[in-house]
Amino acid sequence: MADTSDFERLLREMEAYAAEYHVPIINENGRKVFLSVIREVRPHRVLEIGTAIGYSALLLAANGAADAQVTTLELSEERAALAHSFIARSPYEGRIEILQGDAGELLTELEGPYDFVFIDAAKGQYVDYFEKVQPLLTADATIVADNVLFRGYVMGEEKAPRRYRTIVKRLRRYIELTSHAAGYETEIFERGDGLAVSRRCPAANESNRLSEEYHTC
Repeated sequence: MADTSDFERLLREMEAYAAEYHVPIINENGRKVFLSVIREVRPHRVLEIGTAIGYSALLLAANGAADAQVTTLELSEERAALAHSFIARSPYEGRIEILQGDAGELLTELEGPYDFVFIDAAKGQYVDYFEKVQPLLTADATIVADNVLFRGYVMGEEKAPRRYRTIVKRLRRYIELTSHAAGYETEIFERGDGLAVSRRCPAANESNRLSEEYHTC
C-alpha cells in the first residue's frame, strides 16, 4: 500500500462516511482477511462486483501488484459518481475503472482475463455472478465473496427472519457451489460477516481442459 498520509486520511474519511450514511463496506474484521489474501496473491487484473463508494477498489489497487488494474461494477449511478469523486483524490485514479450498470449484464460484455474477483453486491445474485465470471478468469484466479455468512444466519442455528430467507438460501447455495466446484478450493473465513475465498487450481483446470478436448474429438 502506498505509504502516504494523505491516502490513509482518505481511507479514514471514507470509513467515517460509510458509518454515518450506512453504506456497506467491508468491515474491520473482514478487512484483515481481505487484505491478507490480496497481499498474498498480488493480482494484476482485478474485477470487482459492487463498487459502493470505492473503498475496496482502492484497497485492491493499493495492495495488489505494482501494475494492478481494477475494473469495478456499480448499479447505482449516484454511488458510482461518489466513488469516482473519492478515487479521484487517491494516487490510484488512473488504475481504477468504474462501469455503471447491472452487473449481471455487464459481466457478459467484459473481456478477461482477470486473476482476482471480489464479489460484494446483491447477495441473492452471487451464484449468477460466479457462473458468469468463469470465462473471464485466468487458470490460477482467486474469487473472494463478502458477507457469505450474512449476520450468522447462513451457517448458524438461528432461523433467519422471513425477509432474509431467500438471501440466506441463495448464499448457502453459493457456499455449496464453490465448495464443490471442479478445479476450485474454497475456504470460509468467519471474521467479519464471512468471506469465501475460492482459488482455482491450475493443474486441475488444465487436466479438465485436456479431458474436455479428448472427449470432444
